[in-house]
Amino acid sequence: MVFDGKYPEMDSILDAELGEAIPSNTDHAISVSLPTWRSNVGYEENENWVVSKMRSGYPRFFIHPEIVALEKSIFETYGKPKERCMLFPSAAVTAACKSFVASRSQQSKDDVQTPDQEIRIICLTSSQVKSAPHPQADVWAIFLPELLYPIAREFWQHTGEGISSRRAVFIHKALREGNLSLVEQSIYSPSDSNSLHRGPSRYSKHSGGNAVSGSSSQKQRSSSGSEGISTKDFVEMRYGRNLEADAVQQAKLAMKQRISGSMFADSDSVGRTSTQARVQKISPEDVFLFPTGMSAIYNTHRLLRTLFGSSTMVEFGFPYLDTLKILEKFGDGCLFLGNGNDADLDELERVINNGKHISALFCEFPSNPLLRSPNLKRLRVLATRHQFVIVVDETIGNFVNVDVLPYADILVSSLTKVFSGDSNVMGGSCVINPKMPFYQDISLLAAKMFADNYWGEDAIFMERNSRDFASRVLRINQNADALAELLLKWPTIIKRVYYPKHDESRVYYDDCKCREGGYGGLLSITFHLPELAIRFYDTIKTAKGPSLGTNFTLTSPYALLAHYKELNWIAQYGVESHLIRISVGLEEKTTLLDIFEQALSDVASFKDSTEYNLQ
Repeated sequence: MVFDGKYPEMDSILDAELGEAIPSNTDHAISVSLPTWRSNVGYEENENWVVSKMRSGYPRFFIHPEIVALEKSIFETYGKPKERCMLFPSAAVTAACKSFVASRSQQSKDDVQTPDQEIRIICLTSSQVKSAPHPQADVWAIFLPELLYPIAREFWQHTGEGISSRRAVFIHKALREGNLSLVEQSIYSPSDSNSLHRGPSRYSKHSGGNAVSGSSSQKQRSSSGSEGISTKDFVEMRYGRNLEADAVQQAKLAMKQRISGSMFADSDSVGRTSTQARVQKISPEDVFLFPTGMSAIYNTHRLLRTLFGSSTMVEFGFPYLDTLKILEKFGDGCLFLGNGNDADLDELERVINNGKHISALFCEFPSNPLLRSPNLKRLRVLATRHQFVIVVDETIGNFVNVDVLPYADILVSSLTKVFSGDSNVMGGSCVINPKMPFYQDISLLAAKMFADNYWGEDAIFMERNSRDFASRVLRINQNADALAELLLKWPTIIKRVYYPKHDESRVYYDDCKCREGGYGGLLSITFHLPELAIRFYDTIKTAKGPSLGTNFTLTSPYALLAHYKELNWIAQYGVESHLIRISVGLEEKTTLLDIFEQALSDVASFKDSTEYNLQ
């Protein structure tokens, strides 16, 4: 593939072997090579021929080897027989995990917890950075019985609140050098208080509203961590493009300015303007950064639970899996309207008119993986009339292409994706809209509740990666648009192409589309027969693995990876088990189209062959 020489690290992407990091030779890569359909099934089935070769993986699903090594070292000193260990960045996050484990274990039909079992928590801090602007470089370890460990893994995956691999490297070095000290430990008991600040009582429809996990009364430690450390301690320093290590706060501010600056006209480097007037200038103070995109969603959900108390939330449209898991497993559950179409809007209105109190509605714009766009105009009318909050995840649309702020109270995004592009760092953001009715109470509560757990070195890399965000998005838009047109020319083998430009919900996307923006870099396809999908995946000469929004094209059997154990359930919402998702990158357009043309030609020949006639 051709990348105009700008991304030399991509040269080896197509040569990645099973289990190898994507990008190759990247210590903190966030994807992994699963080059065949069978290897994806083997991964889901936990088959040794696959998992034994895994040297990387998506961080919320695959705990990085650096984190595993740190867990092992801490466990050797502080662990007990028949325990497991998991690491988190703060007291509040660790408290939330133990509360989740206790709650889920009590709900389980199996007797997985006995009275004599303990959940222990310790905090270890590095003594090397006491003079830094944010002096603590901490790690909090939760020790729990082996039987409860799978529940803690649920928390790690759903919330995205675990420590990052770069943080693990730094902490582990401090531990080996004798610069890590035990400063706090506790034992969990059911009487532990995990309540955060309550929101204004006028929003609570029930006096006994559920408390939110985490504790503001517990000792909070800043985890921005690596400020003041020499850059020689940082790895992956390429081309001299990074800020200095002591510029973590400047890096975070730069990202906030970059995000807020893309939300109003005449602000970014491409001179972009919206099809309608922007809501108003967003202040960087309205932007909050998180370690992952799911952390942004989890903490937004946590904030709204605190603000509104016991109430029902809505997931509108078929979403990314962990968003729905957060709404279902934390708080009071949710009303799931999985098609996200006008019929679901009618149902939502009927439910509300019948007396159901809704406090918040979550949706994606557009959705992943079906690329459908909800009718935000009508949702905004309902939200204003019935006083609920709209949270929009615009990761797939992204700030450059769409402006959803005229309709959203809160905007969440995974910066891990196209905002970064380099597939080597995680991050998330939450933007609070100053023009919406709940702004004052939400922003005040966010200032109290949202802790800065974004590890400094991760922020340094994210800032560097995102500098050319807008120009990359425009090029990816062009590539994806051309690829969608090519795929539509193969109706004999391709059953459907999912892309906002060609979806029946395009009118709703266009309501929010920026004048110079496009339809994004993500599309999905299904084939007339599963065998054709398998043949295509095994044949296509792109990187193949989880994640999206990378600077290189990345192909994935999304339904298989995300919903392997619930394929029948997702089918009722139009997600076919053999759906393939394509995240389009920065390759030279003609080269990219040639690659897909060759794969499609192969599939067509395969279909028509006498050796394997599928007719």
